[in-house]
Order: sequence, then structure tokens, then C-alpha cells
Amino acid sequence: MNTFQALVLDKVNDRMNVEIKSLTMDDLPKGEVTIRVAYSSVNYKDGIVAINGSFVNSFPLVPGIDLSGTVIDSTDERYKTGDEVIVTSYQLGTQHFGGFSEVARVPSEWVVPLPKGLSLKEAMILGTAGLTAALSVEKLEMNGLEPNNGPVLVAGATGGVGSISVNILANKGYDVVASTGKSNEADYLKGLGARTVIHRDEIIDNDQRPIREEKWAAAIDPVGGKTLQYILSTLQYGGSVATCGLTGGVEVSTTVVPFISRSINWLGIDSVECPMDQRLKAWNRLGDDLKPTALEKDIVNEISLTELPKVLANILEGKVRGRTIVKL
Repeated sequence: MNTFQALVLDKVNDRMNVEIKSLTMDDLPKGEVTIRVAYSSVNYKDGIVAINGSFVNSFPLVPGIDLSGTVIDSTDERYKTGDEVIVTSYQLGTQHFGGFSEVARVPSEWVVPLPKGLSLKEAMILGTAGLTAALSVEKLEMNGLEPNNGPVLVAGATGGVGSISVNILANKGYDVVASTGKSNEADYLKGLGARTVIHRDEIIDNDQRPIREEKWAAAIDPVGGKTLQYILSTLQYGGSVATCGLTGGVEVSTTVVPFISRSINWLGIDSVECPMDQRLKAWNRLGDDLKPTALEKDIVNEISLTELPKVLANILEGKVRGRTIVKL
């Protein structure tokens, strides 16, 4: 392959410009593993990178924080030509050429062998969103969550992390309450397994009350901001919230009251620099007991590279449901 197609982000007169270009192997950054990309996926972070240039230190850059594909060449003996692999997060698509390209070259320490139970396509339907959801569920269970504890709230439920979390939790027998600002998506969320769907306005802290009636045994929160404030004030005694996103803002106003009076747990979830042993465990579970059942039926929308710029803009405006994957 002498040339290949990629979506390239550049900064022109202080404005972000994204366009599809032909690249060569010489354009790729250094790395031990070269991959023929089969699929990438579109995440909220990809939209922030491509539209705002956030997280990017130098231009030009190929965005895309996720990819799956087949090894073309490797100087690391752990990976052979033809091996099927996944790469997500680290600096992929932010400070290192990422997955919106037909070919990628990455450091070998970022590479995860494709788990049993997953295809390359399924791996990207999951992507960073799936990894984040799995890490969230796992950490909640490590802190005592069981299906008989009570309802589990999933905020931002129509997004990538939210949709996958709803399906995983429902499959494991949890009573899932899904929150969304999209009133017309109730049937979609119930199809994923949510028992109850509520409007996001019901879980926003508008009066900064530190504590309220106990409601949730646990919560997965990709939203942050005032939504997280409300969740912290309504967790049941000993309950936990896994915080894994910031679509609703980064500032959180709370007090020590719910922590010392209800013994709640505020758990941080990081999928970017997640240690490889935890990453491998989560990916292997995503191919096994945490594998969503609605992967290709309900959650995914598949697009081409040429359709990608529009989707990147839409995801920042909350116009994308579930997961969007890019077939390279």
C-alpha cells in the first residue's frame, strides 16, 4: 500500500480544518506496530479534538482515539503479521496519529490482542466507550454493588458509554434507571434493558442541597457538573457513583455531608492511562460476561470516512445516539 486515506486535522489561521487526504507510510509517526485499520469509532472526545483542537499539541494530526485492525508489520516479537488487535486511548488521536486512517503505526505497549468473543467490528462498537462502561461496572461491583441492592442510575444514557452501560447492567440483572434529555428515545433505552426512563432535568441539582431522599444503589455518570451533584445527594447508604465523563461540565459543588452521613463512594474512572493489566481484564470481560447483547442490533451506526466530519460536529451537539463506527 503506497498511499492510503486519512482524515487530517490542521490549524489554519487559528481555525481547525479537517479534510480527507492521501498519506504515505513516511507520514506516519514512529512506533513498533503498523496496523491495517478495519474500523474506528466516534467518541465525544474525538469531536472535541476535531472541532476545537483540544488536547492537541502539534499539527497536522490524524484524530481518532480508537482503532481495530490487522498487524501489517511489527518490530515487537509479541505481534505478528496478521494478528488482530485493538488500540484505544493513551495519546492515540490526540498527540499521536490515530484511528481515522486506513493505516496506523503505534507503540507496541498500547496494543491489546483482540479478545476471544469479539470481532474487529464489535470491538469498535465498544471502543473507548465500552472499555469505560466495563471499568465502571467492574469498579461499582468491587465496591459492593449487587443486583438486589436497588436501582442503578445511568446518566447520559443515549450516549456511547450510557447505552453500553444500560445494556451491560440490564443483562446482569440490575434494575436500570436511564436518564436522557431526549424524550423520544425511551423505547430505544427500554430496548437496551432500562426498566425506567426519566428526563435528565429530574436529576439536576438546581438548589445545591447537599443531601436528599435516598434513591440509587449506584450510578454511572458520564455527565458530571450539576447532574453529578444531584447523584451524590441521592445515593443510598453505602452507594457508589462511577464518574467517567464531563459532557455536563467539570465543576462540582458538594459537601462532606453525604460522604460521612451515608458512607457513599465517589469513584473515578480513567480509560486513557488505565494500566494494561486492568485494560486487558476489562477487554476480556467485554468479550465474555460483560458483552452487550444489543451491539449490532440497536447501538451502532456505521459510516464511511467521508461522512465522518459531519458526525464529529453532531456528537458535540448531542445529536448522536449510541455508537458510531467508521469502516475504513
